[in-house]
Amino acid sequence: MRKMPRKIKITAGPKNRFDLPDSDGYMLYSALLNKINESDNEISSHVHDTEFSSINVSNLDGKFSKPKTNRKHRKSVLPSEEYEFKIGVTDPKEAEIFQSLVEPLILNEGFIEFEDGSLRVEEFESSKVSFEEIFKEANEYEDPEILVQFETPTCIQFKDSKVTEMFPHRKAVFSSILSKWNGVVPNGFEIDISQEEIGRNIIEKPDNRSLEFHSVMVDRVDDENKGHKRPIFRQGFTGKCKYFFSKKTDQDFKMAVTALSLFSEFGGIGSSVSRGCGSVGIRIVNRS
Repeated sequence: MRKMPRKIKITAGPKNRFDLPDSDGYMLYSALLNKINESDNEISSHVHDTEFSSINVSNLDGKFSKPKTNRKHRKSVLPSEEYEFKIGVTDPKEAEIFQSLVEPLILNEGFIEFEDGSLRVEEFESSKVSFEEIFKEANEYEDPEILVQFETPTCIQFKDSKVTEMFPHRKAVFSSILSKWNGVVPNGFEIDISQEEIGRNIIEKPDNRSLEFHSVMVDRVDDENKGHKRPIFRQGFTGKCKYFFSKKTDQDFKMAVTALSLFSEFGGIGSSVSRGCGSVGIRIVNRS
């Protein structure tokens, strides 16, 4: 069995200037599916049809300009710039999907085709870790402070609510990661902590100046009434937030939450993570 979770960071550049939506995650996701389809149609269909796939795809990160056209909510990629994005996968059962993504991108001068242009893959950086190694790293911190950079809109529907969270509340954030973790880990690596424990032992300190709120397109579905596809939007937030622990928090609980935080860099947080939402960067330091 291949080591999981895994993550790749890809740097790509356009040959010509072309436009993309402001929220480009869905377009990037669709382009990657087309790339998988070139090598394996069955796997491509699985990723598209599986709502809870562990695949995590970020947005493009780089310098953009105003769009070439007057269409709203658009931006232009520039041939003089390079753009980075990340792909993560956390489920050992989906190692084959990861491989189907990687091979077409790095072989034969891989191109990522969009509607109005393409990006050529220039650099490729891969990292992988085992769940056991995540626990081992988490155990190195005696009194951890966890800084989460919510890099792309994070869309969390907490409990049974149909409303997405617009604040990085500790219960919503870590319950989301916990669900993803327990959904993919091998037997013996499950984490058993409750929402009550999360609320009682973790303190969040958001950087309010960095918090921004977004509405992003994550899908297009057939609309029988209108006779064409209509976009599906999700609401979410980006920004920075610190999380640390109350004084009497049990060390095992600290280690479990720290492990979840490390894992989130591979699996993302919240919903629609395969379509550009919920990508995060994690930095952990000891407070004492």
